[in-house]
Amino acid sequence: MENREQARDKTLITDPKKINAAHENVQLIEWEDFDNELARLWSLTSALKEANEKKQSLQEKLQSLIQVKNESLNKLNELEEMRERLEARKVVMANMSTRCKVATEDAKKPEEMLSTEVRSLLVAGTSLSVARKQLQEANRLLTEERGCVKLKNVQRKLRARQQYMISQVSLLYPVKILVGPAQEQELESYSSGSRLGNPLASKPVNQGSLTILGLNLTLLPFTKMSFFTDKKEVQRSATALGYVAHAVSLIASYLQVPLRYPLRLGGSRSYINDHVSSVDPASSDLSLDTTLSANVKPVEFPLFLEGQDTTRAAYAVFLLNKDIEQLLNFIGVKSLGPRHVLANLKELLRSVQSSEYIDT
Repeated sequence: MENREQARDKTLITDPKKINAAHENVQLIEWEDFDNELARLWSLTSALKEANEKKQSLQEKLQSLIQVKNESLNKLNELEEMRERLEARKVVMANMSTRCKVATEDAKKPEEMLSTEVRSLLVAGTSLSVARKQLQEANRLLTEERGCVKLKNVQRKLRARQQYMISQVSLLYPVKILVGPAQEQELESYSSGSRLGNPLASKPVNQGSLTILGLNLTLLPFTKMSFFTDKKEVQRSATALGYVAHAVSLIASYLQVPLRYPLRLGGSRSYINDHVSSVDPASSDLSLDTTLSANVKPVEFPLFLEGQDTTRAAYAVFLLNKDIEQLLNFIGVKSLGPRHVLANLKELLRSVQSSEYIDT
């Protein structure tokens, strides 16, 4: 501050124009007033110095205020940017919240289904635990001497019940032998070695003609059938085959044996099913490997001859005899052969009604 005043004083002294102006404005002061004037000038100088100091102080304060304001503006800008980022985050969080709500709603149904399945599993687990305990108890009882005896008694009762039910079938469809001079031939079928070959020659029954409910299963060999064949004889044989099919179905249900060739009962218009391999005709124009690919599906064969192909009818009788052989094998009896339908049925009825069946 003093340096600036000295420089200003030097400027006033060395500047000619200012010197002239000062000479022109020179005021003469009396000696008596010199002290007063000097005191006044000294007070003015002090006041000027104090004003300059205040000015300097105000300038410093102003600079500090400007700096604070700039810093405040920078902070405001940063706050504005942070506010914008916060708003963007709020939008993202709102979207995520919406998605979370949608996901929660979507998860409710699977959760309910899972809860239902869990409850079902718990119930099933409880039932399984109870069944396991019962099985363990049953095994414990069976391992004892009394348990084996009880099991054998239950088996005897079951076989006695089966024997009684099958005896009712025997009364319903009695198979008898009629001995007479005119011996008939039983309806023939294929042998077990061929499904699609020609039918074998018929074989006479030496011990007499078998009948079921008074009807003979007697048809001419299929190769000799023609338009002039007796239609009544064909109808009687179809009725007899219907009786046999019904009897076999009842016996299988009583013995709890699922037949290998299921029957569709319809009296004299009954059918038997065979799960044979059949090639799709639409694939005939493809390669050989494609045509040989087969789809397993059940095929029905008629147990009657009227209006049917004789080959299919013969194969149906062959399958019916196979069902009877299955039942014979189940009780441990040997079949009489693939051509003897009524003979095998009679042997089945006789074996089940014998006393050995209960004791086995």
